[in-house]
Amino acid sequence: MRFSVVNRDYVSNETRRIPLKILNYIDIILFFIILFLKLVTYGREISPEYFDSSVTKPIFASLLVIFSFSFLFKGKRRTAYLIIIDLIISLILISDIAYFRYNKDIITVSAVQTAKLLVGVKSSVADVLSIKDFLYLLDIIILVPVFIYFKSINKNSIKLKFRLILFLIILALGVGLDIKVFHEVNVEQPTLLTAMSNRIYLTKMIGNLNFHVVDAYNFTSTKVKNSKKLPEKRKSAISNYLQNNNSVGGIKFKSEGSGKNLIMIQVEALQGFVVNKSINGKEITPNLNKWVNKSLYFDNYFYQVAQGNTSDAEFMSLNSLYPAQSGAAYYTYAGNTFDSIPKALGEKGYYTAALHGYSEGFWNRNVMYKSEKFDDFYGQTSYKNNQTVGMGLSDESFLNQSLEKMKTFKQPYFSFLITLSSHYPFNDTDGYEKYTTDKLDVGEYKNTLLGNYLEGIHYTDEELGKFLDKLDKEGITKNSIIVLYGDHFAIPKENINQLYSFEGIKDPTDLTWYEYQKVPMFIHFPDDNHKGVNHAYSGQMDLYPTIANMYNIDNKYMFGRDVLNVNDGDSTNVTFRNGSFTDGNVFYVSWTNTYYDIKTGKKVKETPELKKKKEAATTKLEYSDDLLNHNLLKSFPK
Repeated sequence: MRFSVVNRDYVSNETRRIPLKILNYIDIILFFIILFLKLVTYGREISPEYFDSSVTKPIFASLLVIFSFSFLFKGKRRTAYLIIIDLIISLILISDIAYFRYNKDIITVSAVQTAKLLVGVKSSVADVLSIKDFLYLLDIIILVPVFIYFKSINKNSIKLKFRLILFLIILALGVGLDIKVFHEVNVEQPTLLTAMSNRIYLTKMIGNLNFHVVDAYNFTSTKVKNSKKLPEKRKSAISNYLQNNNSVGGIKFKSEGSGKNLIMIQVEALQGFVVNKSINGKEITPNLNKWVNKSLYFDNYFYQVAQGNTSDAEFMSLNSLYPAQSGAAYYTYAGNTFDSIPKALGEKGYYTAALHGYSEGFWNRNVMYKSEKFDDFYGQTSYKNNQTVGMGLSDESFLNQSLEKMKTFKQPYFSFLITLSSHYPFNDTDGYEKYTTDKLDVGEYKNTLLGNYLEGIHYTDEELGKFLDKLDKEGITKNSIIVLYGDHFAIPKENINQLYSFEGIKDPTDLTWYEYQKVPMFIHFPDDNHKGVNHAYSGQMDLYPTIANMYNIDNKYMFGRDVLNVNDGDSTNVTFRNGSFTDGNVFYVSWTNTYYDIKTGKKVKETPELKKKKEAATTKLEYSDDLLNHNLLKSFPK
């Protein structure tokens, strides 16, 4: 009987201690709940229309792994560990959200390498950050003093042996759940974890924290792998693939540019929807509209940039190689060998020059242009800074000064010009208005991002019109082929509803989004020859092969196709860095693993043929990565 009483007393005492034991871990429990809610909120914010509750499983698993280590500490050390973890994860989430708003992608280790560029585009960074983003840090400010006080009055502690057991159990549970998640991803898309071609979709499947761990692992393993020689079998496969898919040598437009100057103009943030579009009775781009009608215009031409944005547009247009899997190719591969347009034309006796009114070191151009074999680079220090609009030297001043330089160039020449004034976030509306003679009334869109963009691109259009008209007046167009195209999007996904409203779109889909990622591209020939519209679906990867055929450039190693000589006059297969692609009939959206019929706009089921095309797109991207990572153009036979 006495034994029974003692036993009941013991149980009663232990029962009363349960709240105290739980209280001893209240910091871990609260931080876990808060971070879980932060990660779920982040998931909803980057993809609200496609948020799936299934992502809570990998979020839960990754947090279990992280928080398991907190059981190895006690007292102030554990509090410090939890606060540091909370701070790091919160800063990652803020960075991810800001990066996503502008780039429609998830930040990677390689992208961090270009962080110094933020100094040059600080207005862009400020514009994509929101005050509400810093709510991710609010809990730290509130909880730090609370837990410091709590630890000072709560002296309860659990023995190390018991804490080790808890650590191992929770760690094993978290790792086990993560392994299951990764296995499911591998079954659905076998190369996704390594290729990471579809980062948004991958983040939805494995969670933000797991994504960054996988990215760091891939970054490190790629560095190690690239230090080793690529197997000869793989090199041969890449070489054979490129040579077998080479389209240079077609009959149409063959030698059209032989002996003629080539003038390429890359226009900052010029999107296709502004061409032949009016607002309040006035054309947004009247000058480009005029030149479009005098040229061969490609109305289904896509930008294909990745994290390198403007520099990626240059890289693809000049080399017909895909941008870096992560980060900017202009940094990662600046020491590589390239068979670029300036190199090829230089070997034909052309003088080649790049012209841009901004800092020479921005996007590493001063290094990369040497690798691409430009004879000269006229950067910021080569121009008089006599007029500023937007980020720097105005397009008016840049184009005027560039024309004077071009008049002195030895012919034939290749001039590559990059404009600047219409750079995101388009907030120099005073400058646009001051230097535009034909003002644009944007009406209800005044002081919105879209309205500011329309004013900015209207200004740039006016200056481009003056420049092109001067080329005509000076007689330069008589012996020159002029190529003009937009580099990338203007309206980020964060603000896309403004564009949809402007266009009168009621029920947009992912296909709608992609259809608005077209940029203008036209090729003007002497005497306005060959004017018309080419409707083939194509992209920036296809520009070099198209130019190569005109200028008799024999480059076997390009991933794009000559748009003017594709089979049956049809579209090329446009593959995007995230794994999305289109063949002109079907559009595959990688982040939702969905196919659309372009004509009907309806979703279609995956067929064996479509799956084969999806796998071919992934293979193409992997081949390009291997070619760049191992500098294969240096050793490939010419």
